[in-house]
Amino acid sequence: MTDAPDNPKVPGREPTFRHLDDPDVPWQQVKRQRNRDGSESSVWEKWLAFSPDPQYLSLYAKYDPGMMVRRHGHYSPHVLFVIDGEIFCGDRLCPAGTHIELPLGAAFGPFRAGPQGATLFEVMMGDPRSWGDQPEVFDALLDAHGAERLPDVELDYPEWLADLRSHWVGGMPAPADEPGPA
Repeated sequence: MTDAPDNPKVPGREPTFRHLDDPDVPWQQVKRQRNRDGSESSVWEKWLAFSPDPQYLSLYAKYDPGMMVRRHGHYSPHVLFVIDGEIFCGDRLCPAGTHIELPLGAAFGPFRAGPQGATLFEVMMGDPRSWGDQPEVFDALLDAHGAERLPDVELDYPEWLADLRSHWVGGMPAPADEPGPA
């Protein structure tokens, strides 16, 4: 029989509660694209918990109909759950109720939201930033749907975390008009 681990309780630590309507949890546009018809689609996120020690991020995300996100992995394990709508992860249709576990070192996607869009809950259990994989697969998906990726929008990252998104655009350093790492 093994001994039970020590009690990890830390005096003074308490749960934190958030609600989607909390004024300190704003929607952030995190990705955008121009569609064949000239309209724009985006990914919108509410960062519910973003911790430096230990690092983790939990978020609520909405994908506009048809929105696409490159194939990528994260610098930590990542789980996502499709709450509403549907999203393709590569060629696999993931309707509401789908749970995807992404182990550290694995990549998934590209993602494409269905015709009604999608709502997700996601948790990155460590450094939440992503790295790019197989940019040619994403380029082919954009071409097939007549969409064009648009430059990254500025995000309100915590001061302890640099933005790496533009480093992975198309697998190449970002053009000068895109924001770079902080």
